[in-house]
Amino acid sequence: MKIQLHQPLKPAKSRARAAFTLAEVLAALAFMAIVIPVAVEGLRIANLAGQVGERKSVAARIAERVLNELVVAGQWQGTSQSGTVQEGVREYRWQVRAEPWSVDAMRLVTVQVLFPVQGKDYDVRLSTLVDISTQ
Repeated sequence: MKIQLHQPLKPAKSRARAAFTLAEVLAALAFMAIVIPVAVEGLRIANLAGQVGERKSVAARIAERVLNELVVAGQWQGTSQSGTVQEGVREYRWQVRAEPWSVDAMRLVTVQVLFPVQGKDYDVRLSTLVDISTQ
């Protein structure tokens, strides 16, 4: 019994068939040139959506706190009130607007909280009705 340690070399014709052709390589590169920018844009949009969602929840909490403080203290009646709140390293700007309500002796009090994400401003608005007949 004879043991062979290596296989004999294949003929040159069969070895040449194992490689990619230029057309196949160019097609793969063209496919990657289309897919990679689309995937990167998808990641950017997903990142933006995550940041906006996280900051909107913080802005809603700030709006609720500011609105509750102003209504309980009766300070919502003042002219254009505004301020800023620092949450971690981020700053959220808020402003209050009170306008007449069409039914009964009520006022619509709205707090708007503004925050930037990737160079664009977003906002959250929270409103409540305040009975002015008891004031």
